[in-house]
Amino acid sequence: MRQPRRGRIGRILGFGAGLLALPLVGFISMPVWLPKLPGGDAALIKYERSQRLMRWSFGLPMPGEPDLASYSERLKSAGVAEGAPVLIRIFKSEFELELWMQRDGVFQLFATYPICRWSGVLGPKLQQGDRQAPEGFYTVDSSALNPNSRWYRSFNLGFPNAFDRAHGRTGSFIMVHGGCGSIGCFAMTNAQMQEIWKLVTGALSGGQKRFQVQVFPFRMTPEQMAKHTNSPAIDFWKSLKTGSDLFEASNVPPKVTVCGSRYQFDPGEKGSAGSDSIDDKCTNEGAKS
Repeated sequence: MRQPRRGRIGRILGFGAGLLALPLVGFISMPVWLPKLPGGDAALIKYERSQRLMRWSFGLPMPGEPDLASYSERLKSAGVAEGAPVLIRIFKSEFELELWMQRDGVFQLFATYPICRWSGVLGPKLQQGDRQAPEGFYTVDSSALNPNSRWYRSFNLGFPNAFDRAHGRTGSFIMVHGGCGSIGCFAMTNAQMQEIWKLVTGALSGGQKRFQVQVFPFRMTPEQMAKHTNSPAIDFWKSLKTGSDLFEASNVPPKVTVCGSRYQFDPGEKGSAGSDSIDDKCTNEGAKS
């Protein structure tokens, strides 16, 4: 018995719709399966950049963005206020900037801001013009602030610091700024940067001499370290993990110095705001980083 014509057409259309849906499902699920492929991390970073640029172009918030409109309420809920010391952690692979605020002598996470754009690949910045966002430990004082930046507002990380210079790394004007455009910087949306600006300027005006910025290729978990064990940068990343682990164990900024072209980390003391500059203690070279 022949199938009714309408039933056959419906099944054909359904089959066609299924075929058309497959690429869409694959595209949407890319963050799940793409990292499992060879070179998947780099491909996923490119995918994230395209998605965030599209959101920026249409004036949409970044995925996972805090409720910026409830700024005062969020401060109150966290038990902190503008003027409290701050600390920033950046994770390139996750496109995240964390802002921590001091309360009762230790730091607590206040907000995680999705980064709109950063340039380059996982790994440190090596030279001027490589369009690579840096990794390492930096400190920022009031002289690094630029309220009239062409990128809305910005602060300079102080690259290269004493460690970078010991390794012959070159570059300048590496910023955290608004505007969602990057040739080595970490770019936020203007709305996010407005909130970050309030908190970092409040901290520096409130007595914090400089605040620490920790920049990592990814969250320094054992799983991530094992995943990247064959990377040329793995020894450098192991060093950064030492500093990361010290902070996560105590929620106090580690003491960071440089000697023999290496970072040296010591536990910070409760109540410390992480305001010491990162110097080469072997040569007594001050690094305004």
